[in-house]
Amino acid sequence: MRILLVKTSSLGDVIHNLPVVGDIRQHFPNVIIDWCVEESFSAIPRLHPGVNTVIPVALRRWKKNLFSMNTRREMAAFKRSISRLNYDIVLDTQGLLKSALLARQAQGVKCGYAADSAREPVAARFYDRVFSVAKSAHAVTRNRWLAAASLGYQPDQGIDFGLFSPSTAIAWLSATSFVVLLSATSRDDKLWPEAHWIALGQQLNHQGFTVILPSGSARERERATRLATAMPNAIAAPAMSIPELATLLAHAQAVVGVDTGLSHLAVALKTPTVAIYTATDPGLTGVLGSGYYKNLGGKGSVPDVQAVLAALQPLLG
Repeated sequence: MRILLVKTSSLGDVIHNLPVVGDIRQHFPNVIIDWCVEESFSAIPRLHPGVNTVIPVALRRWKKNLFSMNTRREMAAFKRSISRLNYDIVLDTQGLLKSALLARQAQGVKCGYAADSAREPVAARFYDRVFSVAKSAHAVTRNRWLAAASLGYQPDQGIDFGLFSPSTAIAWLSATSFVVLLSATSRDDKLWPEAHWIALGQQLNHQGFTVILPSGSARERERATRLATAMPNAIAAPAMSIPELATLLAHAQAVVGVDTGLSHLAVALKTPTVAIYTATDPGLTGVLGSGYYKNLGGKGSVPDVQAVLAALQPLLG
């Protein structure tokens, strides 16, 4: 049996789909699983030993130069890549029009969410078989239920993201006992106040931990540098690849993060994690895994520093 998973973005959504790989392989040990994913997140499924071939797609980049000759060549190459094999099942767990159209380019029975379950109901028109999955369930659970319905099995209770812990060298990292603070996210209303981060970082330093603040964009690096300057011995990390970030998160004593994909990556790597929510419902998209994790706050509810420290104490002593 050969299956193609279509889950292209964003980072958190891609991570939420990882348990599907283990579920399928548990029930079909000889299955071959390929995965179509946005190129910038392709390192995530490559961290799962159960994924055979990763098929990158560059929709985000192509949209910026849609009519260029190079874009057209890349789009043609992608179409050849995704359609060259016959799949038993092409499973779109994204439920968007763009993901459904990508799935249509592959050869095989297309499965996805029914119109009452898909994030974009029009996507259901492009599948051969559709299944209703409660929108009130967590994103990880929805992915697992859809895969189970498509392939005819019952998923187990436990969650296994299946990632191996990478060991990419990080030349600038000398600390052996550190806590990673993920202060950056895609929306300003998901941010935690800078004064809270500074107070948390100062307390962690007092307890003997080095604080490390990763960042992505230039704006995020400015913020990380500003925060690190106000925390004794803190490090504003340089730009890092996903494998480097995974290595950093996997070796941290603990991670504290806002609503961002890297918080989900930390939990997937079984690193103890405290996730802070200020604008979204953690019941639907909060961190979820098999190790130690805490979701604090929620839509319109900003947790204070003491709540975060209390959640960290079982980890830090």
